Amino acid sequence: MQIFRLDNVIQPYAWGSKTAIAQMIGQPNPAQKPQAELWMGTHPKGPSMVVSGDDRVPLQQLIDRQPIDILGRYVVRRFGHALPYLFKVLAAVQPLSIQAHPSKRQAKEGFDRENREGKALDAPDRNYRDDNHKPEIICALTPFWGLNGFRPPAEAVDLLTPVCPHDLNDALRCLKTQQGQGLKTFFEAMMTLSGDTREAAAQEVLYKARPLAGTSPLYRWMVDLARAYPADMGVLSPALFNLVCLEPGQAMYLQAGQLHAYLDGVGIELMANSDNVLRGGLTPKHVDLPELLSVVRFEETAIQILDPMPVGPAESGYDCPAEEFSLTVIRPANGQPYVSPSVRSVEMLLCTAGEGRIEAGGQGVRLTMQKGDSFLIPAGLQSYAIGGNVIVYKAAVPLSNR
Repeated sequence: MQIFRLDNVIQPYAWGSKTAIAQMIGQPNPAQKPQAELWMGTHPKGPSMVVSGDDRVPLQQLIDRQPIDILGRYVVRRFGHALPYLFKVLAAVQPLSIQAHPSKRQAKEGFDRENREGKALDAPDRNYRDDNHKPEIICALTPFWGLNGFRPPAEAVDLLTPVCPHDLNDALRCLKTQQGQGLKTFFEAMMTLSGDTREAAAQEVLYKARPLAGTSPLYRWMVDLARAYPADMGVLSPALFNLVCLEPGQAMYLQAGQLHAYLDGVGIELMANSDNVLRGGLTPKHVDLPELLSVVRFEETAIQILDPMPVGPAESGYDCPAEEFSLTVIRPANGQPYVSPSVRSVEMLLCTAGEGRIEAGGQGVRLTMQKGDSFLIPAGLQSYAIGGNVIVYKAAVPLSNR
């Protein structure tokens, strides 16, 4: 077994940065097109290529040839011949849509249902593009703004009151008196305004929020969102949802059914290998409100900001309950290299800063490593070491239950 370099797909979504990913991987972007996400994995929408000398092989093809050697026995037993995670760099300069992801049961039921209906996998009105759930963790590389889960209802009422359009006053009263049920009532009322009523309500929010923009980041974000999406009631979302700014190195975990939106910043994103998204505002794309309402958990969310905690020499990790993935960061220190354990799952490495080297244990094979380089570490590799002045993020499958 050997260490493989990866060549990865960049997704050119309109909300992406024109510079962040290009600067990270050291490749120019002369056309100045948005580069939103760098994907490392086997998802059919953007599969990685494994590079060995002059050979380039799709990662899934390599896995199919040597599943035990690449993935490890535990992963094959648990997930079959599938890499269970998708590793990304996300670079947002415009807000992403408000969205939620289904549970595994909901994803399977929805995927099977849309298949029976004959809906094409790439149909714009398709909700379920695979049968998997999509828990995820986002870790900031720059200051990273996002929305994550509902605020406590009483807090949301206080923040919404100064900016609430008159067409939502009844829903606001329900939010004040019905608490948890009121969250669903208000969100559904907000989302079902239509036509001229919705446009007028969004403009009313902008009119009321603009004088408050200097008093709080949430009202400033309302103004920014109203300018980006002038007829979208998602402009109220910073008052209804938790507004979070992660500092570099901090992370947060998102479970199934949790409404969220990423607003601005560059981060490492790690998730189950799925592309199932149910949207709920701040988007020109398809919104299936009944399906979204069936997936969302309408309850207040206490946000837990995750700081990396030591898990071994030169390695720190983020507390994350997902079965499919774990995220750690490696920082060799004081000339001492990071040395991997001998028992591991399949791992992916992404160097986000510095220069160094990675060496396969017992083989004497050393590869250079610099900012933007990514690697596949097969489970069957005996061990490896990383040295130099580098910061490396590692995706793996937790083996605690093996």
